Amino acid sequence: MEATASPASVPAQTVPQHLQALERANRVRLARAELKRSIAGGDVPVTRVITECPWESETMTLSELLRSQSRWGRTRTRKLLASVGLSENKRLETLTERQRMLLVSQLRPH
Repeated sequence: MEATASPASVPAQTVPQHLQALERANRVRLARAELKRSIAGGDVPVTRVITECPWESETMTLSELLRSQSRWGRTRTRKLLASVGLSENKRLETLTERQRMLLVSQLRPH
């Protein structure tokens, strides 16, 4: 009976690329879920996520990020993004510094 090695016990260069991609996707998904729970619970302000852009949020859309806040749905998110001229589908990592500051200024209480 031959022993087969699990993907976790095999060096990274011998693990097939598709398995490496699945592993990374799972890490991102779990980290993103935790981040969204923290935002919804009020532990992490969405403005900090926008300015710091942690690795798990890089590929999130602005809509997904904003809607992770408590009491933020599709309509409220669309109105805010339209007011600053940003697309709902724009990814967080693609924002310019100016766009980040504009968005943060709209989200902070006046």
